[in-house]
Amino acid sequence: REATLEPSRARIGVVTQDAHLFHDTLAANLRYARADASDADIRAALRAAQILEVVAALPDGLDTMVGEHGYRFSGGEKQRLALARLLLKAPDLVILDEATAHLDSTSETAIQAALEQALAGRTSIVIAHRLSTVVRADLILVLEAGRIVERGTHARLIEAGGLYAQLYRRQFAAVVPGPAGVRLEPNHAVRAGGA
Repeated sequence: REATLEPSRARIGVVTQDAHLFHDTLAANLRYARADASDADIRAALRAAQILEVVAALPDGLDTMVGEHGYRFSGGEKQRLALARLLLKAPDLVILDEATAHLDSTSETAIQAALEQALAGRTSIVIAHRLSTVVRADLILVLEAGRIVERGTHARLIEAGGLYAQLYRRQFAAVVPGPAGVRLEPNHAVRAGGA
């Protein structure tokens, strides 16, 4: 089947680890996603991406020049601006490639809710080392040395006890002292037993 690339591009939204910002105003950078976006639309996207307060505190607000490669902003701020751009675009297919890598855990937690809302009803491909980003995914593929070694939901992969479970426990699990080595896993039930 033949298809042109342009209509496909319009339906895809991408946020990468190193979010790209253009040497232009914040408003222009965000309107790159949707040229007809009003200032109110932009503020709503900034609020959802947990970056509105930062932008509001700037002397020129949305008219602030970003600077070459967004040098005026931290890595986490650039990622949140890129997430706001994604939210503004509201694409059918979302690709997040380490999109929360530069965020501190507080910002990441706040943005997870916005991401869940943005991803609802959309096909999403999420590439992540931080497993908190994929916990609620319908299907998780675990890669090792370029090969898929596990696939399933978070619950099934934890239950299987393979590589994903090891990585998850290393990142998030905390052993709670108590009888029979009770283990507490974030957002999950308390489990009795060992590792």
